[in-house]
Amino acid sequence: MKDQKSGKIKITQVRSTINRPAGQKRTMEALGLHRIRHSVVHNATPQILGMVNKVKHLVRTEEVK
Repeated sequence: MKDQKSGKIKITQVRSTINRPAGQKRTMEALGLHRIRHSVVHNATPQILGMVNKVKHLVRTEEVK
């Protein structure tokens, strides 16, 4: 993922949270992701980027203009 200081990012869940640690499940829930192919748009704050980094193997991100 690119270094983004501001702007918005689109986060899409691409893998299941089944058999994942509870912390990863709670992070996905906090991001607002509930099922595969579900997408949300968030501001690219350091807090959101840190959450995305924890579950980067379960999601795909892209910059929104």
